[in-house]
Amino acid sequence: MATKDKLVNFTNRDLNDLKEELLKKYPPKVARKRAKQFMVNEATDGNPPEIQANVRTIPGIITMRGCTYAGCKGVILGPTRDIVNITHGPIGCGFYSWLTRRNQTKPESNDDWNFMPYAFSTDMSEHDIVFGGEKKLKQAIREAYEIFKPKAIAIFATCPVGLIGDDIHAAAREVKQDLNDKGVDINIFGFSCEGYKGVSQSAGHHIANNQIFSHVVGLDDDAKPAKYSINMLGEYNIGGDAFVIEELLNRCGIEINSTFSGNSTYDQFARAHTADLNCIMCHRSINYVAEMMETKFGIPWIKVNFLGVDSTAKSMRKIAQYFGDKELIEKVEEVIAEEMPAVEMALADIKPRTEGKTAMLFVGGSRAHHYQDLFKEMGMRTLAAGYEFAHRDDYEGRRVLGDIKVDADSRNIEELEVEACPTRFKPRKTEEEKAQLEAEGFEFKGYDGIMSDMSTDSLVIDDLNQYEADELVKRFRPDVFCAGIKEKFGIQKMGIPMKQLHSYDSGGPYAGFKGAVNFYKEIDRLVNSRVWSFMKAPWEKNPELSATFVWENN
Repeated sequence: MATKDKLVNFTNRDLNDLKEELLKKYPPKVARKRAKQFMVNEATDGNPPEIQANVRTIPGIITMRGCTYAGCKGVILGPTRDIVNITHGPIGCGFYSWLTRRNQTKPESNDDWNFMPYAFSTDMSEHDIVFGGEKKLKQAIREAYEIFKPKAIAIFATCPVGLIGDDIHAAAREVKQDLNDKGVDINIFGFSCEGYKGVSQSAGHHIANNQIFSHVVGLDDDAKPAKYSINMLGEYNIGGDAFVIEELLNRCGIEINSTFSGNSTYDQFARAHTADLNCIMCHRSINYVAEMMETKFGIPWIKVNFLGVDSTAKSMRKIAQYFGDKELIEKVEEVIAEEMPAVEMALADIKPRTEGKTAMLFVGGSRAHHYQDLFKEMGMRTLAAGYEFAHRDDYEGRRVLGDIKVDADSRNIEELEVEACPTRFKPRKTEEEKAQLEAEGFEFKGYDGIMSDMSTDSLVIDDLNQYEADELVKRFRPDVFCAGIKEKFGIQKMGIPMKQLHSYDSGGPYAGFKGAVNFYKEIDRLVNSRVWSFMKAPWEKNPELSATFVWENN
């Protein structure tokens, strides 16, 4: 099965034995729970094994997850440049969610708003916790308007706000009404996204989607979309990815009407309902908005992926196929052909050095899935992958949606009741047109999940923790480990190259054809650098005694 230090040639049985060995470190009750989230991907005939996901992390385990507030303010609203985002809470929360994902933006002129360089917070103190912070919040909203005169102000609740009962929504309504009475056209709304409110940052995504849909989407009926108009959902412009995608589609004649929410603006959200198609990149963080927009306005949605050359080309062709215009389809093929020589040249140089190397990916959203395409193009193998905040459908595909049980944590997040708008609901395709597309192999509202694209001799692990990450690295010694900032330095100290796929470290963009070439070069540099073989962590130089626990089985 293995050399002394590294698993090399292994079977499913070997992986199951390894799983059982790792689980022995946990108390029996914890081990039983983790066993349902730690799977050998023995998928056959398109039926992956059932995995437990979207459940609370066990107290005491060092998880890689973020909080509900982080998902709402940091992920969804953070990349929007012209909304003043006020964190109602301690200053640490505001600082924590401030540009940590390297979301980029590009105002159209120097006169356009860009509040992303600012961190807005009410800086709650012990005094505010004891006596309440609503008065301070109202003052902060008014001050933000007086200084910046924005179109919209958003307020985000943190843990202490939920504990003491400050009503951020009442504060928002009161100040908005006062300003509107004075002739000020401004939108002010809040997000009840206390950090503890959900299982992970996924709850924050859902809360953000609900409020943006309720308070902003559909406010601008005067927008005149282009001939081929789409919304790009779940693309957050990390390292400039959205710029690359937009430039690529513009060359084809396809307009991105709005992005949720990389390089986004308030006006984009307000006119999102005028597009002809919604394209989802990160399925988990944004499928809620796509579903609601289809119900209310008649906009269908499809799953796309602009990470990886083959996936980018496939997504471009799928969008062109949806519109069904021969001229557009030909233009898409022309743009793809223009991009391929640079890709082929890069792979011809790099692939001989990366072929056969291995990777592990534990990243939130769909990135742990999408980036496997890039590694596959380089001839690299994914040994293990998983998400921080996924639900079962992100692993097993949307076919299991009807089987997912709604638990107390899920009920904690408001589900909006959405109906077709009497005046603005307009099906973009007739049922006959949709049936014709589906007969040609086109798929609406489809996502097969990560497991279907992974080999059967790989591991799929939900909510990976630090202990498991360390043990996997010790056993497999992958050539590169991809995760977030919390894992970065521990992995590097074990002598393994670590690539952040939450913020890209200082790299990117990695989307589209040009982004793929950037990624090839970055991974080539990482996996073929000799520096990692010289590294030894302090505990390797000076070993210390280790202990084991004995647990009573009652």
